[in-house]
Order: sequence, then structure tokens, then C-alpha cells
Amino acid sequence: MADLVTLTVNGQPLRAAKGTLLIDAAKQAGINIPAFCYYEGLSLQAACRMCLVEVEKTPKLQAACTLPVAEGMVVRTESEQVVKARKTTLEFLLANHPLDCPVCDKGGECELQDMVFRYGAGESRYTEVKHHVDEQQWSPVVYYDGPRCILCYRCVRVCDEGMGVGALGVTNRGASSLIVPNKGDHLDCDECGACIDICPVGALTSGTYRYQTRPWEMEHVGTVCTHCGDGCKTTLGVRNGEIVRGNNRDRSGINGDFLCVKGRYGFDFSSHPERLQSPLMRINGQLQEVSWSAALVAIGQKMPAIKAAGGKIGVVGSSLSTNEENYYLQKFARQGLGTAHIDHQRSGDVAGLIDALAGRTNALATTDELYTAKAVVVIGADLSQQHPFLAYQIRANCRHHQAAVYTITSGPVRETSIAKKAVLAPSESATLSQLRSLAEDLKQHAEVVIVFGDIIKGSLVRELVEFGNSLGVKVKYVCLVDYVNSRGAVDMGVDPRLLPGFKPAPTAGMTLPEMIASPDLAAFWVVGSNPLEKQGLASSNAFIVVQDMFLTETAKRADIVLPSASLYEKNGTVTNGTGQVQRLKKAASVMGAKTDLDILGLAARAIKLDGLGAANAEKIFDEIRSSVRGYNVPLPVIATGGAPLTAPLNGRVDVQPQPELIRSAQDTLFTSGTLGRYSKMLNSVMEAPGKLYGK
Repeated sequence: MADLVTLTVNGQPLRAAKGTLLIDAAKQAGINIPAFCYYEGLSLQAACRMCLVEVEKTPKLQAACTLPVAEGMVVRTESEQVVKARKTTLEFLLANHPLDCPVCDKGGECELQDMVFRYGAGESRYTEVKHHVDEQQWSPVVYYDGPRCILCYRCVRVCDEGMGVGALGVTNRGASSLIVPNKGDHLDCDECGACIDICPVGALTSGTYRYQTRPWEMEHVGTVCTHCGDGCKTTLGVRNGEIVRGNNRDRSGINGDFLCVKGRYGFDFSSHPERLQSPLMRINGQLQEVSWSAALVAIGQKMPAIKAAGGKIGVVGSSLSTNEENYYLQKFARQGLGTAHIDHQRSGDVAGLIDALAGRTNALATTDELYTAKAVVVIGADLSQQHPFLAYQIRANCRHHQAAVYTITSGPVRETSIAKKAVLAPSESATLSQLRSLAEDLKQHAEVVIVFGDIIKGSLVRELVEFGNSLGVKVKYVCLVDYVNSRGAVDMGVDPRLLPGFKPAPTAGMTLPEMIASPDLAAFWVVGSNPLEKQGLASSNAFIVVQDMFLTETAKRADIVLPSASLYEKNGTVTNGTGQVQRLKKAASVMGAKTDLDILGLAARAIKLDGLGAANAEKIFDEIRSSVRGYNVPLPVIATGGAPLTAPLNGRVDVQPQPELIRSAQDTLFTSGTLGRYSKMLNSVMEAPGKLYGK
């Protein structure tokens, strides 16, 4: 345990670890010391002077954001001298600050506004005309209003240190100082918007949110981002049933306040004009709008006949559906339709990793452990592009804990700049060979986390784990997967060989490619996926039912299309790539669309399927907790927004590897499978669609 020192703040005795900054020690004791430039996790700036405090036996006021606690220190944070200094600081900041709070997007959430209300003087001694520069648009995402800027440099630091981009800097001096983008008049960056959310005033504003509404007019709903597999929490601002903003300023999720461009701005697909709002049925060769009852009647007539005739039925699940929906879907397929042919598009060899780790416990790393591990190895992934939060955690680990980072990739990646060793490996065999060459380096660290992409699959996963075992140190693993519930789809048994919890299925069914290639497939039921995007179905007579938000390539070939809700429009749970389960909360709704769970429940009733249980998310999650190994997670943790780790089957996964079926979509920061094409904001930035490995 760290050495503790005793100090007194406002007459209250405190104990804090030696070296702790005074501003942090006071905060831990519930004493707020105001600051603009200080931000937890970023380098110290000491620029704003709002955190000045009085310390006994020092000749002048001290900046609490750079002052370490000391034994016997006596501090006053609200003395007359301190309050006067803060009034003067605010008066100085307001000398050129435009008093446009009624139209500023930060109104109601502005730290300067709060501090002026708390400490501000009633009048100013400045009579000069305020210095003014015109507002600038740096990108479709970011706008900059220079006169509002208080030069706290938070935006510069978060872009450089947090994101590793360095797209912002400062020009000029004194009252003429301005924040400037890296390309003169525009940004070339991740377009993540972190600079906007971290700004304490309204100097940086969002292209999606500006002049739309006020914070008190929105309902703020915390849910999980619907894009990549990292499982970041996003707090959606909803007004009149429509999502108008995304952020996570309350730091309530596993990601703290981090969000990439998709998590912060990629919500606009939900209000895209091409969203399906009515069922479609093929009539005279054309898809035409019909009622829900008509579509369900048609399904209720066709599917029982196919089942009774013993026709092959293929079912495709989704990496964008909840755990409850995927669990119910595999029951719908296996118990209801009587088919073992159920699969989804796989992007990581999760089952192979679970099998290779048989007999071991506590071998899967969480997102938190990427921030604390002594060493991290990144294999076969452009992490900053494909899994930005995991990359953010690793960068923070390097800054705060001096972690050693090693990369083995097919091209240059952002992590190369912080890596102790970075090696290139153009093939699978070269990847493991390069990894073995790092053995002596890795043995020097007490704990290692190995993060690997789809280049490691099948038998190579077992070789990877055997290599980890040979190091003689604590090794944990992260198997990267593409989407928000790619891991959950595997865990819930959307696999032709595996039941929920990685139990072998009594009868193995066809894989997704085998379904597509089967000439005698009688029915093809697709939920939230687009398997026919680049290929046709071999069976020309198959009855195709699609549940989706948009008329995708697969939906265009369907006989019946049922409009489904997005992840932002439903309740349930999802499991991120590291196996952490989180709760979704419904934020918005789209007229005519139903959740995949509701659709499956209605279809089961229409087909007269018995024994599936109620299509109710809460009841299904109770069943999952009681029947799926590793999912008996504590409900209070889930309910309060926590992310407990699943404990999957600690034994062999008795199925043959199928590495040829595992393929990442290789999404970038600005793409997200089929869903990404319907986000106007993701497609409007100049960096989109982006390329991997520095190309």
C-alpha cells in the first residue's frame, strides 16, 4: 500500500497517498476545487488559475492541480483571499468572452457559466471593445468559436495524449491566442469529437447538435454503442423520440468519457429516410407494403408447410441483436422450426480460444486490464481504427503506467509510435514466428495481455496459448470481434455446432456458406444480417424472410421483409469482445418497427410453435442466467450500468475448428458493416471510409 500522508483541508483532516495531487485528494474527500484546465488523466497545464488555494506557510496562493499533498499541509480552499482570486480570474476570462449564453450550445452545461454564477463579480472593470474573430468550421463535426475559448488546452491535450492524433495546436500569443487545426483551415483526424465534449465552454461545438435543443429539453438515456465490439457506453440525448446527441460525459461506462466518431455521431442511421416502417411482401414479383397481420398470416401459412414436408430451413442470426434475441432465435430455430442449420457471420475465433484455455480460469482480459497490464501485445489488428477504445486504454496505460507495447501487424499502425518493439508480419505463419522472437522480451514482464485479430484462428489459437504458457508469466487474452454483440451471438449458440454456453449440439447443422450454396434450401430466415450482399442464394425456390432496418441486398431478394428496431430502440443485454455483459436501455422508437424479439414472438405464434416461452427480454435473461454457463452475473451490477465478466465453459469445446469461416469485415473508424452506410455523419467527413495499416 502506498505511503499515506495526513493533511487538513478546510479544517477537515484527510489522508491521501504520497504524491497525490491536492485537487484529487480534496475531490476524494468530497471537497470540490474548481478548475478549467485540469482534467483527470491528461498532462498538467496550470493555465487557468481557477484552482488556486491558500496553503499555510507559503508566501502566495498555490495551484491545487500541480501541488502534491505533503505531511502536515494545511489548506483553505474557500478563504476570502482565494475567493477574491477566483473572482479576478473570472473577470479576466470574461474580458473578451462573448456574453451569448442564450444562443450558446453549452448553455446549461457550461463550466464557466457555473463558476461565474458561483464566484463571478457583478460588474467588470474592462471597458475596451471585445476582441472578435469569426467562427470557423473545421469539419462537418467540429466548429470553433475563438472568442469563447478560455485557452485551457484540454482539447489540444486530449487529441494528442488521449487519441494519439495531435490534430490541434495553439497559435499567436496573449489575447490573440487561438486553437488551430493541423491542416490550416480544417481537421485531418479521427473526427471523434472528444475535443468538443472536453471543452468546458462553448468554443467547440458539434455539427450534429448545435442549435438543435437544450440539455434540459432532452431525456438522457445511457445505453451501449451499437457499432464495434468494444462495448462503450454512450449517453443518448433524445428529444421528441429522436436521438439528437451522443456522449458519455458522466463517465459511467467501461469507457469513461471516451467515444470514437461512431459512438458519438454514428447514431443518425436511426432516423435515416430509408428506414423500413412497414412490412413488405413480394406480390407479382415486386415487394409491396402490407400490414403486419398480412405478413404474419403469409408466414403462418408457408413455414408450417415447409416444416411438415421436411424442407431444409436455414436461419441466420445477427451480431447486432441482443443476447436475449439471439438466445430466443436459436430456440426458435432448433425447438420451433426443428432445424440445426443456424449460423451467423463470425469475425473472431472465440470458441477456439475458450477451447485452448480449457482448465484455466481468469485468463480472459477485460478492458480495464488493458489499462493496467505491464505489457500488451497487439497481433494482426489496426487497433486504433478497428477497436478505438482498446487502443485508447493501451495509450493511457503507456502514459500513466509505462506499459510495454509490442505490435505484430501487416503494416504500420498508430500503436507503432508507442511500441517498445514493432514488427511486420505479412502472413499467418510469419505472425507466430515474429511472436516467438519476442519471447525473451515478454518474459521480463510480470503480466502480459495478448490481443489478436482474425489472423489467429483455428489451430493457431492453440499455438498462441501454448506460447503464452511457455513464458512462465501471467498471460491473458483478448480475441477481437467486429460488432457490438459478436461475442454474445457465439455465447448464445447462434452456431450450427454449438448450443448456448459452448455446449456441442446433438446434431450439427449447415454453416452459413453451406446454406447459401445448398440448392435444395427450402426456407432462409435472416435476422439483422446481409449474407447475400455479394453473392446469390443457390436455391431459387427458397422462401426468404428478412428482419432488418433497411432494404439491404438480402432484403431485396426476400419474399417477406419485416422492419426491425435498432439496438438504440430496445432493451436487453449485449456482451462485448472481452466478455463483459452490459444492459441496453431503449432510447428512441421508430413507427412501424418492432424489436427482433417481438418479431420472433409474433412469428412463433403465427407458425403455432409451442414450448419456446414468452418473448420477453427480462424472462429470457433470467433463463440465460440459469442455463448458460458463465452468465449467472449479478443482476444489481447489470441494473446499475455495470459490466460483469462472463465465466465461459472451463473445459474443451468439442468441435472441429473452422478457420475458413472466420473473417473480420476490416471496418475502419468510419465504417460499420451495412449499418455504417446509413450514417450521414460517418460518410460526410473527409477521412471516410479510411484504410487500415497506414495505407
